[in-house]
Amino acid sequence: MNEGFVKTPEIQALLDRVAGVGVPDGNARAKAIIRDLVEHLMVLVARYEISEDEVWQAVNFLQKGAGEFGLIMPGIGLEHFIDLYLDARDAETGKSGGTPRTIEGPLYVAGAPLVDTGANLTQDPDDTTTLYMTGRIFGPDGEAVKDAIVHIWHANSKGFYSHFDPTGEQTPFNNRRRLRAAEDGTYSFHSKMPKGYSVPPNGATDQLMQLLGRHGNRPAHVHFFIEAPGYRRLTTQINFGDDPFAKDDFAFGTREGLLPVPNRQGDSAHVAFDFHLQRADSGDDERFSARERLSVAA
Repeated sequence: MNEGFVKTPEIQALLDRVAGVGVPDGNARAKAIIRDLVEHLMVLVARYEISEDEVWQAVNFLQKGAGEFGLIMPGIGLEHFIDLYLDARDAETGKSGGTPRTIEGPLYVAGAPLVDTGANLTQDPDDTTTLYMTGRIFGPDGEAVKDAIVHIWHANSKGFYSHFDPTGEQTPFNNRRRLRAAEDGTYSFHSKMPKGYSVPPNGATDQLMQLLGRHGNRPAHVHFFIEAPGYRRLTTQINFGDDPFAKDDFAFGTREGLLPVPNRQGDSAHVAFDFHLQRADSGDDERFSARERLSVAA
């Protein structure tokens, strides 16, 4: 079917009705976005001659896979695209520098205990290497950032996160803390070395990756939010540069500048990593995004 079918008066009139064009109620921007979105979907149906069965197979996939949207978003590159888009917007306004942003992922839990720098993040027994991480938090002029809070979360040595562990073995907030950095911007913590993980076997994300001929593996990594008064909140993570999937992350979370190689010595591994924040233009820059997150009382 020719894509021009979508441009026929009948289909264009349908799109106007779908989006509430000409109806005084509603949000004009939302109407424009919905109209374009539905039109693009219609174009895909016509371009690839998608059958009725294929349409409903896709709907079934989305319905059954709703619980994995947090994995599907990075898996299809949309979460990484948002990072690249925000970088491009920064460049247009003359903003440069700072630690690269990268994907949050779906496994943050609000409400982790607030502790002082130097804390141990791991509560549960875990017979693996101990990770020691240290560094400083700087502002755009090289100043030490005061009153910074570093949110940290990562998996255990089996690749499972507390609150999402299918074995149910981890205690709440294992490998999760909010860390008060020192007044000179220094921070440090130790925990048990995380392991990379794969998406749930035979789940929606795994099925999609197989369809695309891709794997669903992530390298070992540690997530961070960093917030401080007057500075833009940073969402980022480090992938360990010696992990076999460090540069082949299914979630596209790997970025240059975020690949430290741990200094491994016996049963310990050391990472030194500094964070460089950008100044906030408004209070909105300091706040978390509107993404829905699990919240648990510590």
